[in-house]
Amino acid sequence: MGEKVEVILGGFGGQGIVLMGTILGSAAVKQGLWASGANSYGAQARGSACKAEVLISSEPLDYPRVMEANVLIALSQEAYNRFLPQVMEDGLVIYDDPFVVPERPQRPRHVGVCGTKWVLERIGSVQTTNMFFLGFLSGLTDLISMDALSRALEESVSENLLERNLRALEGGYIQGLEMRKRDGQALRVSWGK
Repeated sequence: MGEKVEVILGGFGGQGIVLMGTILGSAAVKQGLWASGANSYGAQARGSACKAEVLISSEPLDYPRVMEANVLIALSQEAYNRFLPQVMEDGLVIYDDPFVVPERPQRPRHVGVCGTKWVLERIGSVQTTNMFFLGFLSGLTDLISMDALSRALEESVSENLLERNLRALEGGYIQGLEMRKRDGQALRVSWGK
């Protein structure tokens, strides 16, 4: 049986959560893996709860929904509170510090990073925070390569928005690499290689 990683991306409508899921799934396919996913929204589009589920595997997947997440990326407190119970005990929670305040930061492992602050200071718009967190995930873990994410992003974002989204993706990747060097690797995936 191949290796499988289940990811929940959570935030509120308007943060680009669905785009994150689309790019992560597309990047997995570009890397030669199998991917599936599903999205859900609150009653309103902007400002309400939003979730993207992405399953990545070295073999074909037979069910598109997360049963027990290996990874949660939470860009809002509501998403953190709602989706944390779905994360396995030895999983990884990445959250937007200080906008998300963790309740129990020991198990699963919690990693806070000031993604919104970073993109505001360096890019000037919170609209790229979602790409920062995908880059951070790539830098911190072996889940998906930065090359595959960059190629998927180039196919998913209009040309006039591409440069700043790539900058956010690369900035997050560098932050993730720095944290990996400091603290050790948070998630190792072999993908059967």
